[in-house]
Amino acid sequence: MNEPRQPRNLPRAKKHFGQNFLTDTHVLSRIVKSSGIDKNTCVVEIGPGTGALTEYLLASAKHVLAYEIDKDLIPFLKERFAKETNFTLKQQDILKVQIDQDLATVFPDNMDIVVVSNLPYYITTPILMRFLETTHRVKRMVFMVQYEVGKRFTSKPNTKDYNALSIAIQYRANAKLLFKVPRTVFVPVPNVDSAVVELDILEHPLYPVDNETFFFEFIKNLFGQRRKTVVNNLVSTYPTFSKDQIMEALLEEGLDPQVRAEAIDLEKTISFANRIHGLLKQE
Repeated sequence: MNEPRQPRNLPRAKKHFGQNFLTDTHVLSRIVKSSGIDKNTCVVEIGPGTGALTEYLLASAKHVLAYEIDKDLIPFLKERFAKETNFTLKQQDILKVQIDQDLATVFPDNMDIVVVSNLPYYITTPILMRFLETTHRVKRMVFMVQYEVGKRFTSKPNTKDYNALSIAIQYRANAKLLFKVPRTVFVPVPNVDSAVVELDILEHPLYPVDNETFFFEFIKNLFGQRRKTVVNNLVSTYPTFSKDQIMEALLEEGLDPQVRAEAIDLEKTISFANRIHGLLKQE
């Protein structure tokens, strides 16, 4: 495609919104190409900023639904894309949005929905968890994130990057770290490098979860304080359980009673979560 239009009087990035505007056209093109979108694809973009990535998305996708929390950017974006008929802009906090409700309204008949975004570093994890926990309509997600966060997407047990986000992602998706992006292609320049990552959402999870709402909350509690054992984290979360009860549940799963969360793989974590959920139902 042609080089994107460079609008005059670009807004200044706001630190409290974690804004770092991507300026490198090669990286923008590579992100869109990596997302695999076409004219049958509907795209959700979170935090379009000044619209640099948005322009590439509009040229490639059937329709783009963009969420921007910064009300000062809304007039700028509306003016920049005034002639685009495949663009819907909402001035909303993505963490407060009823995602499936909006998808049903804006993309009522489309089954190919992809999220493509340059995520603000300071709320990357809450945004990802929001999508993983609340919608099953999105088929794929391609995100620009902080490089260190991106490594957690595919991290394995007993590594420093393995945490609740790793488990949530691996439960719902196949994750790939596609490529690294240097900090120098952003304005203002952040303190860290970035990475583009892809989550290919599984039609059916590898292992069944008895109750997804409980499971997502459970894994957060499991890693509540990383240096604590599973027993100590869960006793403080579920006061109706004694240490002996949790230790017994771990033993029944073939796990060491002194195990820490980062040592438990996805399959065992799900099995253990289902067991604890069953015990809670008996209370």
